[in-house]
Amino acid sequence: MIAVLCFLLALPLAAQIPVPANVPAASTAQPQIADTLNRSTPREAVVSFLRACHAGNYIKASEYLDLSHIPGTDRKRQGPEIALQIEQILNRNSEFDTSKLSDSPEGNLTDLRKRNRELVDTVDTHNAKLTIELERVELRPGLQVWVFSADTVNAIPGLVRLLGESEFEKSLPEFLVKTTFIDTALWRWIALILLVFALGPLARLISRLVLTWLRPLLRKRTQTPDWRGLQKLIGPVGLLLGVFAYGAGVGLIGPSAMVRFYVSRILTLLFFVGVAWFISRLIEVLANRFRVSTDPRQQAMYQSVLPLGLRVAKIFLFTIAVVTTISVWGYNTATIWGTLGVGSLAVALAAQKTLENFFGGVSVIADRPVLVGDFCRVGEKTGTVEDIGLRSTRIRTNDRTLLTVPNSQFSTMTLENYSRRDKMWFHPTLNLRCDATPAQVRQVIAALHKILDEHPLVEVGKIPIRFTGIGNYSYDLEIFAYVLTSQSDDYLKVQTDLLLQIIDAVEAAGTGLAVPVQEITGTATIANGSKPSVKADAYPVP
Repeated sequence: MIAVLCFLLALPLAAQIPVPANVPAASTAQPQIADTLNRSTPREAVVSFLRACHAGNYIKASEYLDLSHIPGTDRKRQGPEIALQIEQILNRNSEFDTSKLSDSPEGNLTDLRKRNRELVDTVDTHNAKLTIELERVELRPGLQVWVFSADTVNAIPGLVRLLGESEFEKSLPEFLVKTTFIDTALWRWIALILLVFALGPLARLISRLVLTWLRPLLRKRTQTPDWRGLQKLIGPVGLLLGVFAYGAGVGLIGPSAMVRFYVSRILTLLFFVGVAWFISRLIEVLANRFRVSTDPRQQAMYQSVLPLGLRVAKIFLFTIAVVTTISVWGYNTATIWGTLGVGSLAVALAAQKTLENFFGGVSVIADRPVLVGDFCRVGEKTGTVEDIGLRSTRIRTNDRTLLTVPNSQFSTMTLENYSRRDKMWFHPTLNLRCDATPAQVRQVIAALHKILDEHPLVEVGKIPIRFTGIGNYSYDLEIFAYVLTSQSDDYLKVQTDLLLQIIDAVEAAGTGLAVPVQEITGTATIANGSKPSVKADAYPVP
């Protein structure tokens, strides 16, 4: 909502208004003819005029003047001279800004001026305030253009005589005043550059002071204020303060109109980038605050969802900032969106795998088969999920290597999430020797029942001990129980305790565990020299 509000506030206030009903139908019905000099709107006319002056083509610049009151024989001589004088007057006034001019063919219809008139600048002299205006004239049927009005053209020579060199410029060395670039004196360029270096540290200092001033207020509202989060806001706040301060400084320095035009565009871009930056950092601060204050059982989910959501939000915010800037510059954003639509289709065709990975990451976040911090098996690998990104998911394996799986594959793989276990299966198989008597087998079964029933962390069903078969070398007993823990370390401790008690119970019954044997020259030996053992299920340990 904040980004939308900034977008609406930044749009030019001089919006296009439909032509009033009293305009003759014939004038509105005539097809418009394109003007090669770009004089269809007040802003285009003034900017094109200044560009022609900057290029030194004052003959072309005179085409933007209404010279109808000047005799035809004098127009070729006086036209370029008056164009030069208008350029000098506009350059001297630091408050003149082309972005304030209307970008509508009808001009600004909300002011109280005569129809087809547009105020360009107001010049203060010792005696009075004089205005420089544009007038919309019809060169031929179907072609209406904006030019500096005849009244302005007639008043310019007298206005130039009233304006003189400032007292400050008189005190400077001559080469700083006479040397110009883009119609701006060298001393003004030096001032603009020094202002950049001065405002950077100053803006950061002011932003730090503002945040320091807010600390007592935050202490009253919360017992645990996020100071690190506030530090993240220093950068964008400093940028916004610097933009406003530099804009004010440009007004005091007073470069030429063309320089102010380009500086204004750069400041507009930096302003919207700063707003997007500030909102993205604010979202980060709020997200971190929400992550810390939420239920610990839900923290794993937010550690997966929030990073992906923040990345998408940043892309969206900076895209809106760029498009809004282009709109404020006066370009048709509908055409830009259309171009982006066609371009995005081409990009989508060329980056199918990237899009598959992106939507795979979205599906992983939405379905939540695993979260950041979960210990799981992915294919033949086991490890802990460290990050679920826009393109891939990273898993730290038991070998401490980093496994990177593209999300398009990760979302389709069979995942075994060990962290979601509520209890762990204890399922060893005992192979008693075949020389054990039925009484000894019953004694072992009774002892195993007692061991499982008395252990506080073991859950048994109706038949936890099962006599599953009589083999060639053993009697097979299967244990089926659950250890009431989801932590692998706790399970291993309980498993060790149970297996040791089982071995003691077998020995107490006077029998033993069977092992494979083979006959060699009539003597029975243990195959491979191995010792009897109880086979227990192995569980991966993170």
